[in-house]
Amino acid sequence: MSGPSQLRDSTQIVLQQEVLQELETQLDDEFTVTIFDESEEYCRIIGSPVEIKAASDFLARRGVTIA
Repeated sequence: MSGPSQLRDSTQIVLQQEVLQELETQLDDEFTVTIFDESEEYCRIIGSPVEIKAASDFLARRGVTIA
């Protein structure tokens, strides 16, 4: 059975604001995700597991490392 942390990891990506700055518009246009400013430093990308996987691949192709 899936735990809360496993489900959370499959439905969100947390990045520093500066990393996402140049890619935010493309990401928002191409995928069905919500980009939420978590703080002045971090933002959270929220979506379905399928959209988060695709968005993660998109970011990785552009050199963004996701831990």
